[in-house]
Amino acid sequence: MNFFSLYKRKFLYEIKRKVNIDSDINLKLEKLNDFFIHYGTDKASHLPTDKNNKQSSSNKTHGYSEFYQKHLSHYKSKSINILEIGSYAGASAAAFAKYFSNSKIFCLDVNISNFKYSSKRIKVYGLDITNKKKLNNFFNNIGISENEKFFDVIIDDGSHKLSDILLSFKYLFKNLRNQGYYIIEDFKFPNFFDHLNDIDHIKVDEVIKNFMNQNLFDSTIISKDQQQFLHTINKTIYTYKGNLEHSDVAFIKKDV
Repeated sequence: MNFFSLYKRKFLYEIKRKVNIDSDINLKLEKLNDFFIHYGTDKASHLPTDKNNKQSSSNKTHGYSEFYQKHLSHYKSKSINILEIGSYAGASAAAFAKYFSNSKIFCLDVNISNFKYSSKRIKVYGLDITNKKKLNNFFNNIGISENEKFFDVIIDDGSHKLSDILLSFKYLFKNLRNQGYYIIEDFKFPNFFDHLNDIDHIKVDEVIKNFMNQNLFDSTIISKDQQQFLHTINKTIYTYKGNLEHSDVAFIKKDV
């Protein structure tokens, strides 16, 4: 991604007219899934049907809402920081901002020109998460250090490339607060789609199994020293199957 492409996308984001969700004060919804459905994210159990009461193939969802509700509902009224990698048009960010009423949402995407929602609690940044220099600039922009435990929830819903998933985890897990959750959506995509299996490396599901069993593994991204350090961190890992064949999500809780 070159500088001019990022600049163009940032310019398009700045001039694009957006939906201000802060002015939507009459939205009377309770469950997180209701907000997911309302704003149209594929995290929802389903999306609204068409005028003939039918769902098209484009309306099929991953259906992760029940898992988000299970693990994150206790944050509903708390002051929390959420980092979302791969925000696209901002549907999930809007839902999170409305459900978690005291949250701040930080959205990272290589193409922010698609983003269509605005809120005083949603901050949007155009960058490639695997660019360490740009990532450090992001930390500086929000006023934290590179290693600071700042986020209560980190969600990787980015490119789903194997290398990007691993690099995002390597760079950002350290920024998760104790008792926080690092969530990897669609972590088996590299198992199903060849173009996402972009490096010679064990898949994410195998990485997760090794973390759960405290095993070391060969990796060109996460060194043995880093793996040993991660083994010393108390964590609980939950994996779930969503609605579709390739819908898999992992919730990694940082216990201390």
